[in-house]
Amino acid sequence: MALTAEALPAELRRVIVQLARTPRLLVACDYDGTLAPIVADPTQAKPLPESVHALRSLAALPATTTAVISGRALRDLATLSRLPAEVYLVGSHGSEFDVGFVHELEPEATQLRTELQVALQDIVRGKPGVTLENKPASVAVHVRRAEPALAEEVLETVRNGPASWEGVQVTEGKAVVELAVVQTDKGNALDALRHQVGATAAVFLGDDVTDEKAFARLHGPDLGIKVGDGDTLAPYRIGSTTEVATVLAFLMEERRTWLYGEQAPPIERLTMLSNERTVGLLTPDARLTWMCHPGPDSAAVFADLLGGPGAGHFTIRPQGGNGAQRSPLPLGQRYVPNTMIVETRWSRLLVTDYLAHGTDSHRTDLVRVISGSTRAAVEFAPRPEFGQVPVRLTAEAGGLRVLGTSEPMVLYSPGVQWAITSDGMHESAHAVVDPTEGSPLVLELRCGTDDLSPARTEVDRRLEADRYWSEWMKTLSLPEVERDLVARSALTLRGLCNSDTGGIMAAATTSLPEEIGGVRNWDYRYCWLRDGAMTAQALVTLGSTAEAEAFLNWLHRVLETLPGPERLHPLYTLQGTGLGPEAVIDSLPGYAGSRPVRVGNLADQQVQLDVFGPVVELIAHLAQATSRVRDVDWELVTAMAEAVSHRWAEPDHGIWEERDVPRHHVYSKVMCWVTLDRALKLATAYGREADPSWEPLRDQIAQDVVKNGWHPDVQAFTTAYEGSDLDAASLHVGLSGLIDPSDERFQATVTAIEAELRSGSTVYRYRRDDGLPGDEGGFHLCAAWLIEAYLMIGRRTEAEELFQQIVDTAGPTGLLSEEYDPIAERSLGNHPQAYSHLGLIRCAQLLSA
Repeated sequence: MALTAEALPAELRRVIVQLARTPRLLVACDYDGTLAPIVADPTQAKPLPESVHALRSLAALPATTTAVISGRALRDLATLSRLPAEVYLVGSHGSEFDVGFVHELEPEATQLRTELQVALQDIVRGKPGVTLENKPASVAVHVRRAEPALAEEVLETVRNGPASWEGVQVTEGKAVVELAVVQTDKGNALDALRHQVGATAAVFLGDDVTDEKAFARLHGPDLGIKVGDGDTLAPYRIGSTTEVATVLAFLMEERRTWLYGEQAPPIERLTMLSNERTVGLLTPDARLTWMCHPGPDSAAVFADLLGGPGAGHFTIRPQGGNGAQRSPLPLGQRYVPNTMIVETRWSRLLVTDYLAHGTDSHRTDLVRVISGSTRAAVEFAPRPEFGQVPVRLTAEAGGLRVLGTSEPMVLYSPGVQWAITSDGMHESAHAVVDPTEGSPLVLELRCGTDDLSPARTEVDRRLEADRYWSEWMKTLSLPEVERDLVARSALTLRGLCNSDTGGIMAAATTSLPEEIGGVRNWDYRYCWLRDGAMTAQALVTLGSTAEAEAFLNWLHRVLETLPGPERLHPLYTLQGTGLGPEAVIDSLPGYAGSRPVRVGNLADQQVQLDVFGPVVELIAHLAQATSRVRDVDWELVTAMAEAVSHRWAEPDHGIWEERDVPRHHVYSKVMCWVTLDRALKLATAYGREADPSWEPLRDQIAQDVVKNGWHPDVQAFTTAYEGSDLDAASLHVGLSGLIDPSDERFQATVTAIEAELRSGSTVYRYRRDDGLPGDEGGFHLCAAWLIEAYLMIGRRTEAEELFQQIVDTAGPTGLLSEEYDPIAERSLGNHPQAYSHLGLIRCAQLLSA
C-alpha cells in the first residue's frame, strides 16, 4: 500500500485535522468492505495490516477509543479480525457487545430465533451459493455467491416469509438479509459506545447499507466517511479499503501529534524577545513559537509552543540541500551582549531577531534579518486567536497581508516570492530566499497596522533596540559572582515589565507544565502584586528605580478603583483591570501533550494576605536608593498597613495559591509583620507619621507566629498553624528578620526543610497533598531562599554549591523557567519566570558581599 495522506481530498484532510483535536475521540468502522476487502468467501475476509496497525495505535492513545461495528457474529468477528483487545468489537449490527450476550435473551426471543433458523434452512436448502450465518440473536442469509436470479428469488422469499413475522427485526445489506429477534442498529451501537466513553466527537467509516443508520446518528463535530459507491448520508466519500487505512493512519498521526506535541524543544532552551510592550519566544532553531498581540496577555498569534505547527509559527532555516528533507541544526543561539537582540547561526546563515522599539502602543513589530551566503526556507503561518480564526493571506508588492483577523497584520517582505498553501481552514506562506554577503534580507511582521510601505532602515531600528537595552545596562551595578548571568537576569526582568502601564508579568507564557503530561498548567502572563513588587525590588538593588516607580504608580491606579486596600486581588492584568474567567483552549494539546491549556487565572479570586509585605518592602528599598519617599508611595504604605490591620488574623490561600480551603499560613503572617515593620522603619527614617496602632500590632503578629507557627514535634516552623507539613516559604521567619537568624528555631527549620524539601539541585515548595493530581518540579525561588538561609546561619559552602547547581540549570541563553525536575534533569513551568531570575540576582549579590 503506497497511498499517503496527500492522496485524500483536501477538505477531508482539514476535517480530520480538526476532529483529531477533540478532547475525547471515538473512532468506529464497519468490518467487511471497510477494514477488510470484500472477497467471494466471507471466511477469508482479512483486514488490511495497515488498518489494524492504525486502529491499534489509535486505541493506545489517551482519551481515544476505537471500535469495529460489524454485521458478523461477535465470536466470528473476533476470530477473523484478530484485532487487539484494546479495540472494542460489536457484532450482529450492534446487538452483540460481548460474547456472553446470547445468555441474556428472553425465552420468547430464544424460541423465535430457533423458529427463524428452521424456516430459513428450508428456504435455502438446495440453493447453490446461498448460505446461512447463525448468530446469537439473529440469522443472516448470504447470497453473494449465488446466481443473480436465484439470489433475488431467495431474498424475495425471505422478505415475504420470515421477515414479515411479528418481533423480527430486518436488516438488509449488500447481498445479505439478516433477521434478528432483538433490535439491531449500528446507530444505536455507536450512541451506546459514545455514551460509555464520554466521546466529544466520533468518526464512522462504512461501506454498507446497514452503515447508514450509524451515519444518521452523527452530528456536530462528528465525521462520516462512506467507502465506495452508493447513496449515503455521509458527507465524505473514499474509494477503497486502502484509502480507509490511509484515513486511519492520518487520523492517528494527527491525534498523536495533538496529544503529545511534536518534539517540543526543552523549555530552558527557549529564548525571549521583548520590547517592554510584548514578548515572543524563539526555539533554538529560530522558529517563532510564541507571540501574542496586541499585548503579551492577549490571544496568541503564534502558539506553536502549545499546539505544534498547526497553531501558528514563523520559521526561518537553511534550505535542505541535495534533496534532504531536514535542515542542518544550528551552530548556536545567543543574545547580542547587553541587549534583547537574538542571533541564531548556522554555517553560512545568520538569523537576527528583535522586537522593534519606537512604535505606537497598539503595534507590535517583529524584525527578522536573514544574512549569509546560503539559501533559506521561510514559512509564515499566523494563527490568530489560538488558531481558532480562519486565516487567508494575499501577496502584494510589499509583502503579505493577513486577512480574517480582528487586528490588522502584515508581513513586510518586498521582493520575496511567496507560495500560499491552505489546509482548508488556514493559509500559510512559503518562500525560498537567497541572501548574499553584505546584502541581508529583512522581514518585518507588523501587527496592529495594515501598512506595507517602507519603514525606517533596519540599521536604524536595530541601533535603537541596541541602545535601548545597552544604555540601560550601563546604569546598573552588577555583582562579581556570575556577573554575565546576573546581567541577563536583569534584562529578562526588565523584559517582563510593561513600559506603557508599569505592570510586570510573572512570566512570559501560559500553560507550560509543572509536570510533563500533567494538569498543573497555569497562565502567568499577568501582574501579581507580590511578583511585581519582588521583581521591581531586584532591579532597584541593581541600581534601576524607574521600573519600581512605574509599578507603584500602576498599583496606585488599581487602588483608586477599590473601596479599600483590603479588597486588593492578588493579581490584575497589565492594564490594572480584573481578569476574566479562567478558560481552557480545548483545541490546543499543550506543551508536549500537557493539557489543559489555560487562559486567565482563578487565583484572581483568592485571598492572599502576604501581598502587602512585598509592596512595602519595595518602597523601603526604593527610598533607600533615592533617599526619599514619594508622597504617593507613602499613601501606598499606609494603605497596605491598613489592609493588614483589617485582615491579618484571617486564613488565606497563601503564596502558592492552593486551590483548597484557606489556612493560617506562616508565610502570610510573616508578610503581614513585614508590612508593619517596614512601615515603621520608613516613618522613622524619612520623617513620616506612623499610625500609633502599627507598633503594637507588629509585635502582636510576631508573637502569634512564634507561638502558633512553631511545631515542637517537627522542630520547625511549618506551613500553617493547623498542620505539621513543611513549606520552603516558612524560611522567611528568619529571612525577614521576624526572628534572629541565630535563633535555634530558625536553624532547625533550615535543617528540616533541607532534609524534606531539597533534592539535589532544587528545592520543592512542599510535599503535601494540595488537592491537585500529579507532581511538580522544585522551584528555583525556593532554592534561592535556602541559599540565603544557608548564608545567614554560616553554611557558605552549601550555599555556594547549591547556587552553582541553579546556575547549571540555566539554558544556553541564560534563561530560567519556574521549576526544575532533578530526576529527568529538565526545566518545567512557565518561562522565563521572574521569580527564578530575581532569586538568582539576590543570591549572586549575597555571595559577592
